[in-house]
Amino acid sequence: MLPPIRRLFALLLLVLCACAQAGDLTLEALQRRFQPPLHVQPQLNDLPVWPLTSELEPEAGPVGYVFESIDLAPIPGFEGTPMNLLVAIDRKGGFIDVEVLRQHEPVFLSGLGEAPLKEFVQQYAGKSLKQEITVSSAYGNTRAGGSETRVVLDGVTKATASVRIVNQTVLAAGLAVARAKLGFADPGARGPTARARADLYERLDFATLVKRGLIGHLRVTHAQAEKLFAGTDGEGADEGALAEPGGTLVDLYVGYLNAPTVGRAVLGDARYADLMNKLEDGQHALWLATAGRVALIDDQFVPGTPPPALSLTQSGLPVEMRDLVFEHPAPDGAPAFNASGVFRVYAQAGLDPARPMQFTLTLTRAKGMMLPRITHQTVTLDYRPEAALFVYPPEPPPEWLVAWAGRWPDLLAIGLALALLSAVLARPDWMARDARRLTLFRNAFLAFTLIFIGWYAQGQLSIVQITGAIKTLAAGQNLASFLYDPVSLLIIAFTVVSFFVWGRGTFCGWLCPFGALQEFVAIAAQKLRVPQIRLPRGVARVLDRGRYALLAALVLSAALAPRLAESMVEVEPFKTAITVGFDRSWPYVAWAVGLLAAGAFSYKFFCRFLCPLGAAMTLGGKLRRLDWLTRRAECGQPCQTCRHRCQYDAIERSGAIRYDDCFQCLDCVGIHADPQRCAPVLLYMKKGRTVAPFPVPVRAADARP
Repeated sequence: MLPPIRRLFALLLLVLCACAQAGDLTLEALQRRFQPPLHVQPQLNDLPVWPLTSELEPEAGPVGYVFESIDLAPIPGFEGTPMNLLVAIDRKGGFIDVEVLRQHEPVFLSGLGEAPLKEFVQQYAGKSLKQEITVSSAYGNTRAGGSETRVVLDGVTKATASVRIVNQTVLAAGLAVARAKLGFADPGARGPTARARADLYERLDFATLVKRGLIGHLRVTHAQAEKLFAGTDGEGADEGALAEPGGTLVDLYVGYLNAPTVGRAVLGDARYADLMNKLEDGQHALWLATAGRVALIDDQFVPGTPPPALSLTQSGLPVEMRDLVFEHPAPDGAPAFNASGVFRVYAQAGLDPARPMQFTLTLTRAKGMMLPRITHQTVTLDYRPEAALFVYPPEPPPEWLVAWAGRWPDLLAIGLALALLSAVLARPDWMARDARRLTLFRNAFLAFTLIFIGWYAQGQLSIVQITGAIKTLAAGQNLASFLYDPVSLLIIAFTVVSFFVWGRGTFCGWLCPFGALQEFVAIAAQKLRVPQIRLPRGVARVLDRGRYALLAALVLSAALAPRLAESMVEVEPFKTAITVGFDRSWPYVAWAVGLLAAGAFSYKFFCRFLCPLGAAMTLGGKLRRLDWLTRRAECGQPCQTCRHRCQYDAIERSGAIRYDDCFQCLDCVGIHADPQRCAPVLLYMKKGRTVAPFPVPVRAADARP
């Protein structure tokens, strides 16, 4: 039969279930937010967005869209639950407004409060989805501000990870709508669009350009066209096609002129240079030409407009191209064209010239004289110039990588501290043998943990990370939000590794900022001669089980009642004492101070009897593979020195170490290694026996009563 703890967690795995996300607002609620001249229309069927129309432009259709981020980008927050933001964009992709509807970030619930978050999202107004929007960090050298193409928003101190997730949520939801409704081209997997290499030129004739695909070519014969119109009203309507099935109906040619190899061959050197001067940054020029019976443009064509029968798409999204009204001769060696033109694509279209482009030509046939029946069919030319013609600008790094780059000094300092701690724990005898040396080292390291890791670097691990992970996984999401807090992730990774080597005490005894604060309070209390209460072992064992009950309740509530979990995690005072440095409303401060006061009388009271994170660490510590704290056969029989001096009551009367309760203070290691403090060694020396300065250790599991 499974032990009770294992049975409990097996049950938890069975009850975890996905929580469906849904928006919060109704049409009526939105109409109250957007007053005339704007009007909110009913939600669309194909996308969870509400169109915005304007009394000032009644014939213009939607002038923007408003939507809830949770319907389009339910990205898990730091706490594990997606936040919900109301986002409104205009038809050009500019932000009209961003509003916080619902969020579960611990630092904004009752730590800093929601006011800093509301101030943060107000910065989006007037910005555009066409700009690169990032968030500044108090830990990096990025300053708020920006340019026409790049915007840096002011971050929120002590909430860097959360506001980066907010930014990702806003951009992901906004781009989803812009691509679906505003014609934004999909930028593809590479991020920024490619640019033609101005330094690469190869002199080629027209036939070679076509053969290598640098100029795209599509030929449609009469027979192929007749096959397209088979079974329609247009079948047999073109008598010329019937007379010459193998003849050419249309030859379509396409060239990307920004690439010097193509542009200079088509236009000549002088006209190519002139064209490049006319194009603004990020704009593209395409050369289009036709030969045969079907022409690209005719006498009715209006200069400066798109070609009437030819359209351009990329990744299934339309890309508008307009006549540049640019005089150009026919390229040398080219066939006789019936029409040709240079067409411009604006930067806002997001065209990536290095990725496949689809040029679709509409063929039209009319049957009948008085009331002709018009039939349309299309043919498509897939065009992709050689990749060597292009270079991609550096991709903006993902937000989580920006967070890591901004924190590298902190990560380096903490990494060095973790390496030092690992060295001490791997060979603890030298450090612990001298009680004064151990005290100095331990107090210095705990001060580093409290001040640097906790108050400065905001690296306090919390039960919220466990409940948040459960809620995220239950909602079918991944744990990518953890990447936005590199300091905590580094400590989590180190702690997990330490489980296998030393057990739970590495984190609880050395790396928990609140635990360090409790220890300093206890030291001060003992120096002030505050009476110390040492609970009877039976009472301590009962209280210790309370940690596991709290952990189970929090895990269950995270899986089944997420809103309840948000309140229950406040049993943990870490956010009050460490994250916001006691800058919080009085009930939370009173609770944290009360727990510290309890620790002044009963050594590290919260850590030992109430901490749900400590309970989780204890379960993780069961992965430990070694009994690394050395014992002698005399430990416990009869020597009880270490047991009486252990303030954590982690040593059995038999002398064995209870690793589940050990905080790795190393006091017992120092006594064991010091011939002047270890009673069995002193007894041997008193009797005149020779003892080795470092006696061969006996594993705790091998100690006999």
